Amino acid sequence: MTLIGLIGRKLLTRLPGVLGVMLGASLLVSATLRLVPGDPVTLILGEQATEADRARLEDRLGLNASFASQYVRFLSDVTSGSLESFRSDTPVFEAIGQALPQTLILSIFALLLSASLGLSLGIAAALHRGTWLDAGALFFASIGLATPRIWLGPMLLLLFAVQWDLFPVGGNEGWSSLVLPVLSLGTAMAAMLARMTRSSLLEVLGMDYIRTARAKGLSERVVVGRHALRNALIPVITILGLQLGSLLAGAVVTEKIFNWPGIGTLLLKSIQTMDFPMVQGCILVIAGTYVITNLIVDIIYEVVDPRMKT
Repeated sequence: MTLIGLIGRKLLTRLPGVLGVMLGASLLVSATLRLVPGDPVTLILGEQATEADRARLEDRLGLNASFASQYVRFLSDVTSGSLESFRSDTPVFEAIGQALPQTLILSIFALLLSASLGLSLGIAAALHRGTWLDAGALFFASIGLATPRIWLGPMLLLLFAVQWDLFPVGGNEGWSSLVLPVLSLGTAMAAMLARMTRSSLLEVLGMDYIRTARAKGLSERVVVGRHALRNALIPVITILGLQLGSLLAGAVVTEKIFNWPGIGTLLLKSIQTMDFPMVQGCILVIAGTYVITNLIVDIIYEVVDPRMKT
């Protein structure tokens, strides 16, 4: 089956599940937002607004309708592309379209850093088990997993931006602004990938077919590269796919620390101002990225190992 055929088959089989996930996420967020204490009308008009002004704004925003009516209106606005922010009357997906590329840039560079560093350390540690290289990789993995991102980000800012003035303190001022948030995002993921790659490769290297390949006189490069590594990377691909989805959602903290103008910053601002449509739109897009990421992982599975067909 060609790659295009594989993608088409996956899309057809996953479409009902995709729609279910998107509807479930939107319904859960819509219900949760109504439980949040506070009043969007008061935030917009202020506490001195008259009851008549409040009533008019509630009617315009649809806040005086039942939850079911509000949710149906939300779905209608999403499908028609007319979903608008409470705060600025601008299209929600236009604002998300401006913020999402910034988050994608941050996430992709963090993924590239973590994949290159984590895979390299994991493979080197497995091939040199019991040496100082193995011990160093395990030490890095332990430190990386134990260091919380909410602490690492401010420390990087304090040292490299404030103390040594090597990088911008925050915002998007060019490629140099990417360095610190990418390090903050990618370190923990690189540590996880290093440990996972080492464990998976060691397990595969101990299997009978690897010993048979070596007994046939194949070089170590062929044994590792063609036989062991391909099978060892299957669980690692799962981690990579899930981590890319979590980067798009979990970059919220990092974007806030480094004042990065991505979807995480937009989501936090929308929550603070109780901009319900913007929050719902952001969550819908984030849920969509998880679904698309899982689809890509499934396709890569079958390319790496055709036996794993679903």
